Amino acid sequence: MNLITPAPWSDYELIDSGDFQKLERFGTFVLARPEPQAIWKKSLSDEEWGRRTNALFRRDRQSPERGDWQTTPDMRDPWYVSFRQGGLNLTFKLALTSFKHVGLFPEQADNWTYIYDKVTEMSSNGSGAVAQPNVLNLFAYTGGASLAARQAGAAVTHVDAVKPVISWARENMDHSELDNIRWVVEDATKFVRREVRRGNRYNGIIMDPPAYGRGPDGEKWVLEEHLGDLLRSCADLLDREDFFFIINLYSLGFSSLILENLIRQTFGQVPNAEWGELFMKDSDQKRLPLGVFYRFASVPLSMSERVDE
Repeated sequence: MNLITPAPWSDYELIDSGDFQKLERFGTFVLARPEPQAIWKKSLSDEEWGRRTNALFRRDRQSPERGDWQTTPDMRDPWYVSFRQGGLNLTFKLALTSFKHVGLFPEQADNWTYIYDKVTEMSSNGSGAVAQPNVLNLFAYTGGASLAARQAGAAVTHVDAVKPVISWARENMDHSELDNIRWVVEDATKFVRREVRRGNRYNGIIMDPPAYGRGPDGEKWVLEEHLGDLLRSCADLLDREDFFFIINLYSLGFSSLILENLIRQTFGQVPNAEWGELFMKDSDQKRLPLGVFYRFASVPLSMSERVDE
C-alpha cells in the first residue's frame, strides 16, 4: 500500500488540522473548514486560528452538508490560484460554496502530474506510440485532471452531471489558456455504456465517484451498488495497448483494499499498479488522510513523494 502526498506548491498550504477541522491557505486567503477525519487535537490555539482565518465555514443545523461562510472584509469571492509543477501551468477559479468546497482538491495534485506524465510518455511528441491520447474524465467536477491531460496534449472528454460545475471547469480551461475540451453534461454510467456500444476506446480513464449522487435526469448513483458495473464498462473502454487508469474515492470507511479487490476482479493483472491513500501534511507534520486511490498504466510510474507501508 502507498501513501502519497503532492510535492509542495506555493499557492496551497495545510496549516493545521484537528478537532474535526482543517486550516488551509489557498493563494493569499486562509480558510477554516470541517474535516471529519481530523479527530486529533489542533496544534495551534483557537486564537491563532481566528487571527489567521479569512473565511470560516459553519454548518447549517438543519442540514448535515450545507452551511454558510463567515468572512473578513478583505476576503475575495471568487479568487484565483495557480499550479506550476513539471510541465503543468494551470489556473483555477475558487469560490465559497454552500457545501464547504471551494472548487479545488489539492491532494489531487500528484494525480495531475501523473496524468501529465502518462499522456506525454504515450504520445508521439514524447516518443510514444499514440498520436494524440484520448482521455475520459468521469465525475469530473471543476476539471483539474481534465486540464492536466489537455495541457499534455490529450483529446479530453469531461463528463459531469451538474451543468454549473461544467461551466466552472470551462472557466478554469480558459484561465489556463487551454481549449478544445469536450464537455458532456450526463450521467456517467449512461455515457460509458453508450461509448461501449459505439465501440469507442480511451487511452486514459479518470474517475472521482461520489458516495451518492443524481444524474441530470434523476438517475440515482449509490457507490456501493453501482461502482462495480461502472468499472466493468470502463474495462471495455480502456485501450489494450497504451493506457492509464485512475480512481479516487472520498467515502469514509471505504478502504483501499476494497478498491484493490474490485480492480483485480474487473481488470485482472494490471501493470505498474499503485494503490493506497492520498494525504496532506500540516505544519506540525500531522498527516491528514483525504481519500483512497488506485492507479495503473502501461508505461512505468513517474516519481512522486510516496511512503510504502
